[in-house]
Order: sequence, then C-alpha cells, then structure tokens
Amino acid sequence: MKEQIENITGRRRIITQSKSIEELLNTAHRVSPTDCNVLIIGESGTGKELFARFIHKNSTRSAGPFVGLNCSTLTGELLANELFGHERGAFTGATAVKKGLMEIAEGGTLFLDEITEMPPVMQAKLLRAIQEKEILRIGGTEPVTINARFIAATNRDLADSIKSGDFRQDLYYRLNVVTLHLPPLSERKDDIPLLSYYFLKKYASMFKKDIREISQEALDILMDYDFPGNVRELENIIERGVIMTNGNILDEHHLPEDIRSLSIKTFRKKQGRILTLEEQEMAYIKWVLRELNGNKTIAAEALGLDRVSLWRKLKKYELSDSVE
Repeated sequence: MKEQIENITGRRRIITQSKSIEELLNTAHRVSPTDCNVLIIGESGTGKELFARFIHKNSTRSAGPFVGLNCSTLTGELLANELFGHERGAFTGATAVKKGLMEIAEGGTLFLDEITEMPPVMQAKLLRAIQEKEILRIGGTEPVTINARFIAATNRDLADSIKSGDFRQDLYYRLNVVTLHLPPLSERKDDIPLLSYYFLKKYASMFKKDIREISQEALDILMDYDFPGNVRELENIIERGVIMTNGNILDEHHLPEDIRSLSIKTFRKKQGRILTLEEQEMAYIKWVLRELNGNKTIAAEALGLDRVSLWRKLKKYELSDSVE
C-alpha cells in the first residue's frame, strides 16, 4: 500500500495516497515560503488546520509560533479582545496589559478557522490590520506593529456568504491570495484503509491493546460509508472500535450500529444475492424515518417526495406501522 506521510507538528500528520491530496500538498509546499495569505476551504473534519500547520512548518516562519483561533466560538467583543488585546484599565477587570493573538503570533502564523463566522465589524478591523500591519489594543491610542502571516479557513461557500452580505468581498480578496480546496473523505476513498490502519495503530498503542488488523468486512462497511464528518469521524469510529475490541482484530460488530445497519441494508448482498431496487428503496425509507424519529413530513422532504407519495410507498412496503 502506497503511503504519503508529511510531518506537521511531530505528532500530527497528513496521511494520504490520494492524488488530489498529494497535489494539494505540493501546492502548499510551493506556497509555504512565499509568506502570502492562504485561504483553506473544506468541510468540517477534512484537515484544514493540518494543512495550515503544514504551510507554517515549511515556511520561513517555522521558528515562530503557530497560533490558532476558531472564530465561531466567541462573540464580537470577546473576539476583539482575543485578537487585539487590551490596555490596562480599558474596562472593568483589565488590571494589566494583555497582548492579543496578532501580537502573540509575531514572526509566525495566525490561523483563523471558521472565518465566515466573524461578525462584520470584526471583519473590517481584521481587514485594516492585514492592510496596515498594525493594530490598536482595546483602550489603546498608540498603534502596535504586527508581523504575522494569515491563514484563514471556512467550511462555508464564500460566494454565497459574500452575496448575502455576511462576508466582506474586500477581506476575501486579501485572504484569497492562494486557495486550497480540500475534498471530503467521500471523494478520496482510497485513503480510508490507510487512515483506518493509522488510527488503529494510534489507539491500540494508547489503550495498550494488541490489535493489529481490521477485518475485510469492517473495511467494506467503512468503504461504503460517506463519512459526513470526514476524517475526524473516521478517527472517532476507529477509536471506538479499538475500545470495543477484546481480541486482535477490529471486526464489523465493533463498528457503530447505525453505520453497520446502513451499509448492510443498502449496499451489501442478502443471502448471497444482490438486493432489488425496491428492497433498496424500502430499506432506505425505513432508515430515513428512523433517523427522523418517524416524522413523515420531514422524511418526505428529505426524500424529495410529497407526503402523499411517501404514504403510498409506506403502504406498498407495509411500513406504516413499523416506523411509528
């Protein structure tokens, strides 16, 4: 099995045999020494922070700090305090000068995750800081020079955010010198076995278990699953599997029941034969209804059907009573 491993922090790695990820790593490697701002776009759990750390490690700023902040976790005032810091006496409780993350990242990299969640007022202040290379601490009157590289990330469609007015177009242009679009795990299926074995080794060592293999049945289920939570979800699944395993093989029954049920009923053979389209449809409708607690109105919308059409299918497959 071909393996591409890039060290990130000495503990965290980007592991892939996917051509698309290898191409992104090559682009990130070329961009790293240029000191330009980078925008990383991808679903949650695809490894945006790992790529940001990769760029930092391979840059001329690698000796400086890598400072990260998730913009979705703080309100506007708290976010301003975290990024810009404050002067002594700026507000009640400000008994000493506090440096913000833009100062703390001096000579290094500031990674702003979920940048589209930043309030508009803060977006304007961030734009000015990037343009002028200086900030004002809260309560301050003297500008403070900053020297940090900016890497931003988002899981949202920026075009929609700009169109709706949630994100400033001028800030987008400042951050979007180079953009990396990270694909979801469902588009890099070849990485699933590779990552699964990496996480297996990691958690078997952590929990002091002698687990060396993943059964083919378990791998087949993982390969059939779409992983809406991407690599992070796969890691959680393998961690749970290691905890549940007593022997030296992680088997299909060590995987979460909902993933086993979906894969077995939707994709796998039954008693040695391939399921018919009607059997597949029936299993899928049952799964959707179970996921939505039997709410037929929401289920019909999720399935792309009107309520009458769903009712007819429930009657056809004699599911009316089984999903209540």
